[in-house]
Amino acid sequence: MLPADDARWLDATAALAIRARPASAPNPAVAAIILKSGIVLGRGWTAASGRPHAEAAALKQAGQAARGATMYVTLEPCAHRSERGPSCAEITAEAGLARVVIGCTDPDLRTNGKGIQHLRDIGIAVEVADHAASRASLAGFLTREDKQRPHVTLKLAVSADGFIGPTSGAPVTITGDAARAHVHRQRALAEAIVVGGATLRNDAPRLDVRLPGLEDRSPKRFVLTRGEAPEGWGKLASPQDVASLLPMQFCYVEGGAATAEAFLSAGLVDELHVYCAPHSLGRGIPAYGNLGPAAEGAPPPGFSRVDQRRIGGDTLSIYRPEITGES
Repeated sequence: MLPADDARWLDATAALAIRARPASAPNPAVAAIILKSGIVLGRGWTAASGRPHAEAAALKQAGQAARGATMYVTLEPCAHRSERGPSCAEITAEAGLARVVIGCTDPDLRTNGKGIQHLRDIGIAVEVADHAASRASLAGFLTREDKQRPHVTLKLAVSADGFIGPTSGAPVTITGDAARAHVHRQRALAEAIVVGGATLRNDAPRLDVRLPGLEDRSPKRFVLTRGEAPEGWGKLASPQDVASLLPMQFCYVEGGAATAEAFLSAGLVDELHVYCAPHSLGRGIPAYGNLGPAAEGAPPPGFSRVDQRRIGGDTLSIYRPEITGES
């Protein structure tokens, strides 16, 4: 088990990694912190377009003080050189660090285990953790490597009785200002955003990011339809077409109900965000289409809650698919 101090610093490193999303794409959003005697000497995250890598940025900030220090990094340092510079395993080895604590191994076969071995071969103590927060921060990259598609987050805003709007299909505001601002923050972390054809026709959504300072982070817009996409939009003919978005790592699906049902039924939802308002509609469009409503923000079968928080007057519940093993 990872010592409590190491776990705490890896948690901090994983939290720092969010600064790299989505600008680091198509490279993974990695972060690194260099620590000695409880003092942070350097920190870094993957820069826009992938260079410099997190380790290089942190080591540059630490300078010679990095000798004898510990580096915390969310992903195994890369072991392959590129035309843009040496590998992170090489520059980390040359920095004179005493120890490196790694949140998770790199599934990329060019590195997988090689970065760790290179550091150990020159005498650096290396700890490798299966660290949940590191893996969560790298969810897009890990999903892309494992499943050959982006990580998919499905977002729904629902009434207390689990509806996304009235049966007429007329646009309606479900959640409050704070929850809607939080959704814009989530959009800013994604490379692609998807809605269904009915939502596009009925609501004419902008799907951009309208938070001060983040307006340039608006993701590329896609519509789930067998018809034609309007100018400025991409098209997915089916949920499975999300694989065509590669090398993108993070896709944010905003519904409506038919789109939610389609992605859920296809088993393509990696994370479910349900924003639940305190008021009821009485009757309306069930959040999950034919799979039913989301009363009190509840998930469809097969999902477990991993987080819940209040946002203004609304409640955000976050779910992930349950992991089932063989009996």
